[in-house]
Amino acid sequence: GHPIGASGARVLTTLLYEMQRREVHRGLATLCIGGGMGIAMCVERN
Repeated sequence: GHPIGASGARVLTTLLYEMQRREVHRGLATLCIGGGMGIAMCVERN
């Protein structure tokens, strides 16, 4: 588990570790932010 409000940090950190483990250069993290809205972040490793 994780504290309420820390979902974004947890999802992004997990994505970064998985990208490193799989040796991929691009990843996408998405979150539901309530009220029918969402947010996405694309990250790229060099």
